[in-house]
Amino acid sequence: MSTAVILAAVLGGGVLIIARRIFSRGSTLKMLHYPPETMRGKTVIITGANSGIGKATALELVKLHARVIMACRDQQRAEEAAEEIQLEAGPDKGEVVIKNLDLASLKSVHSFCDEIIKEEPRIDVLINNAGIYQCPYSKTEEGFEMQFGVNHLGHFLLTHLLLDLLKRSAPSRVVVVSSKLYKYGDIDFEDLNSERSYNKAFAYSRSKLANLLFTSELAKRLEESGVTVNALTPGIVRTNLGRHVNISFLAKPFFNLASWAFFKSPLEGAQTPVYLACSPDVEGVRGRCFANCKEEELLPKATDEEVARKLWDISEVMVGITK
Repeated sequence: MSTAVILAAVLGGGVLIIARRIFSRGSTLKMLHYPPETMRGKTVIITGANSGIGKATALELVKLHARVIMACRDQQRAEEAAEEIQLEAGPDKGEVVIKNLDLASLKSVHSFCDEIIKEEPRIDVLINNAGIYQCPYSKTEEGFEMQFGVNHLGHFLLTHLLLDLLKRSAPSRVVVVSSKLYKYGDIDFEDLNSERSYNKAFAYSRSKLANLLFTSELAKRLEESGVTVNALTPGIVRTNLGRHVNISFLAKPFFNLASWAFFKSPLEGAQTPVYLACSPDVEGVRGRCFANCKEEELLPKATDEEVARKLWDISEVMVGITK
């Protein structure tokens, strides 16, 4: 890299640091504090808990004495993350359990849920956190477009299969991690698998819009059940979610500086899922979306009842749910 580029990066970094101090993120930096045994005796499932927001959420809940089931595709990475979580949480805290779950395989989802139902007497919180972002076009084991298949359909089936256990564990909660990028997506019922055309950014936005429509419809179906479901948009967080995004070699130093200056840390990104998992403030609240631990207003397309019902019905068919 040339001296000019290095100098520009250093100067740019200084400007970003100053800007970060001037334009503080305020409430996004506020860390939650709950009594240390808030989650004692409670079991929480977190998908994709081996990195990023999922891992940070797991750590915070273990600190509160929760029993956290890390539902992860990569066994080795999950074991490494679990060891780090237990070490950082310290002794005499909660428990970490690792279970294999590949959301790109409906067979894996069934196997995971069969195991959970057999072994777990209760599930207090299900956090649908795992996701894939702007990957090249590919398909799940059953032939669904990967982002729609993992981000929506995999979690749709997972939640459906665990609903009876969640109901028996009531009061219990379902937390769905969406994204503000839902604003750029739409639900094209004629091409949910992006077979006519594929735009990786649009496909991600579609899957995140599907998350919100799923949350809205599920909330209606769970009335009087004792199970609440809410969604959240974590904002821009420094995680490996963007591993499929191509950044040029010369631009990468600037991007890294910008992400350090303006993106949330995983811990900051975890504050809202932790809030929805254990805060008494949202007890009984359902069908809402939160950002920075506050309710946010969604675009009408994210709460369209007709589209939500149709998406639910089609999703049932896609994942093979028979009534």
